[in-house]
Amino acid sequence: MPPLVEPAAELTVDEVRRFSRHIIIPDVGMAGQKRLKNAKVLVVGAGGLGSPALLYLAAAGVGTLGIVEFDVVDESNLQRQIIHGQSDVGKPKAQSAKESVLEINPFVDVRVHETRLDSANVLDIFRDYDLVVDGTDNFATRYLVNDACVLLGMPYVWGSIFRFEGQVSVFWAEPPAGPDGAQQEGVQYRDLYPEPPPPGMVPSCAEGGVLGVLCASIGSVMVNEAIKLITGIGDTLLGRLLVFDALEMSWREVRVRKDPQGAPVTELIDYEAFCGTVSADASAAVVDSTISVRDLERMLAERERGERDFVLVDVREPDEFDIVRIPGSVLIPKGQFLSGAALEQLPQDTPVVLHCKAGTRSAEALAVLKGAGHADAVHVGGGVLAWVDQVEPDKPSY
Repeated sequence: MPPLVEPAAELTVDEVRRFSRHIIIPDVGMAGQKRLKNAKVLVVGAGGLGSPALLYLAAAGVGTLGIVEFDVVDESNLQRQIIHGQSDVGKPKAQSAKESVLEINPFVDVRVHETRLDSANVLDIFRDYDLVVDGTDNFATRYLVNDACVLLGMPYVWGSIFRFEGQVSVFWAEPPAGPDGAQQEGVQYRDLYPEPPPPGMVPSCAEGGVLGVLCASIGSVMVNEAIKLITGIGDTLLGRLLVFDALEMSWREVRVRKDPQGAPVTELIDYEAFCGTVSADASAAVVDSTISVRDLERMLAERERGERDFVLVDVREPDEFDIVRIPGSVLIPKGQFLSGAALEQLPQDTPVVLHCKAGTRSAEALAVLKGAGHADAVHVGGGVLAWVDQVEPDKPSY
């Protein structure tokens, strides 16, 4: 494909010194480095994938970098989000990332967008850039990013990580023809994933974990693709999905083709509703069946005094249970509720109280219990995170 941007007018002497190892590569050369300088790249998310992406884009000489991020730095981020440090804990991630980028390359024009992307602001933010690098970790934002890029005719580089596996691809619904007039088939994220998975089916990194160094492996490939798009060199991953297994140390490639049944993207939609945070059954189950951690604290005291009887069930995974737990809880992971195995372990004549990390998984488990006849079952809104925040702040959070 042709280069994405035109070259800048010139490089300064300092820029030539800084990027000389690029410039002496024949495929990049002075023209390629000038294109990098003239490029405007937006990185969505300054987390696990956004961290190495931003640092390497800055180091490569991309002239303008946008950062979309509304979160603040938490200590649990530092295991993988290398753009932040200990002194940044509590600081807005966008500001922390900007400082690190400028430390790597003071010539970068860093534009900070401290906001949550939604259908109302995404087009206004995206249209000022040439390319989007998507490092988000939820399906709603991925579909939003895809649809905005389709509507604006922009390419974007996408990556995903979970535990030991990573995925990378390039999406561009209508790519330009090459110098020889050849037209490559355009594909978009919806061609790979036409529909989001059922709510609660795919755990997030916060629930399932991620190997920290995996972020560097996938993030660096994403930057490699961005550089190729900007400079017009090499073969991009458009139409190909690259899958990395860190345990087997293997890379494999999956062909991505245009979905002939796919409906054209003509407008932005409600992506939270499209993807759903919890299933319809779970949403119905929690109505009038949600208690606070303060309610639970009182109930546990009453149970200790023999004034109340109930079973407190933690539906998280064993490794999470080892990190922190609410006193008096028993572990029955959510998967056992979905399979029905948990029903054999619970008494029929004793009330059941469910909790998880933040409330999503316990809502799904609650729907199963309600459907099995446990009409008086409830779940704890906010889960362990709320318990640590409000009741036992000396315990670790994650």
